[in-house]
Amino acid sequence: MTANIAQAWRDYCAKLADAGAIILADDVPDDPLIRAEGFRYLSRLSKLALEQYVEASDPDFPFFYQLSHETGKIGADNPDNEYWNASISGSNAYRITGTRGSMFYFSIVANAMRYHIDGSAHATGSLMDGDIQWGPNGEVEIIASCTPPTGADAGKNWLRLEPDASVVIIRQSALNRDTERGGEFHIERIGGPDVPAPLDAAKLAQGLGAAAQFVGGVAQTFADWTRLFRQTPNRFPDIDQAMFQKGGGAKDIYYAHAYWQIAPDEAWVIDVTPPDCYYWNFQLDNWWMESLDYRFRQITVNKHSAKVDASGAVRIICAARDPGLKTGPYNWIDTCGHREGTALLRWAGASVHPLPEACVVKLKDLERDNA
Repeated sequence: MTANIAQAWRDYCAKLADAGAIILADDVPDDPLIRAEGFRYLSRLSKLALEQYVEASDPDFPFFYQLSHETGKIGADNPDNEYWNASISGSNAYRITGTRGSMFYFSIVANAMRYHIDGSAHATGSLMDGDIQWGPNGEVEIIASCTPPTGADAGKNWLRLEPDASVVIIRQSALNRDTERGGEFHIERIGGPDVPAPLDAAKLAQGLGAAAQFVGGVAQTFADWTRLFRQTPNRFPDIDQAMFQKGGGAKDIYYAHAYWQIAPDEAWVIDVTPPDCYYWNFQLDNWWMESLDYRFRQITVNKHSAKVDASGAVRIICAARDPGLKTGPYNWIDTCGHREGTALLRWAGASVHPLPEACVVKLKDLERDNA
């Protein structure tokens, strides 16, 4: 058995090495920043994959962990979101307890995660904030199972599972991350064993294999998305939303992805009038579809923070520096030393989905017009 796990480790390391070919592909821009971020991306995916497939792989003893956060990002992660995942087995039943935070949006979804197989995430059941019966102080108990709860749990909040469900995801969104806080939640299997079994070498080998597949599968999936967006640079094409929902996107969100490419002395100017919706945001991402570092740079704007004109229109200016315009409101987005990458505009809960007008202009022309 020692020989088997040793081979599994070697195979894991070899597959990680092979994933480097995704970063070094001929059609990836030969830019030192893009390449460096690509290899950091693989290291981040490795960290996330080991958490999911090794550390959190026991469906009898699940816990909530973050599969996307400030230093681990997947598929245009939303800077306004807080994501918590728990690895489960759809054949089991679970009790989820906790207290709601102050973030304006809450949802809980059960998914069959197939990123490591075909890049998909199939929702098996979901509860939105308004579907949930909260206690007077925001406390909640949710039963996750294939069949509705009976007995003492009958009629309570129920999250439907299917036999292939493998993860529960709590998604919370803030309009203002400075003042809003996420809730705290706990998950436990109903009727499971009292204590975990000792580590099983075969299970560890399986987890290492799945983790390696996850790294390559996720990196390849979103690199291919970037290639698609690159076909219409500096524009927001109307793309079939089924593609994004397959990747785990919410069904009530319209995703307007784009590829941007500008010189250091240029600006990407985006004009749009947001529709009536409970939330929208724009964010600038790198080539690998990771949000740029929102902890320290201005790379995103949302319904709460955006400056709008008298008609409700929004102007977003993506550039290496703030042009300092005085003629009308605008929202500067820092390109953070990048010359190209991806971007995303989300309309959440909207009945119409306007696509922005966008163009590339010289920064000096913007500044001259402002003089």
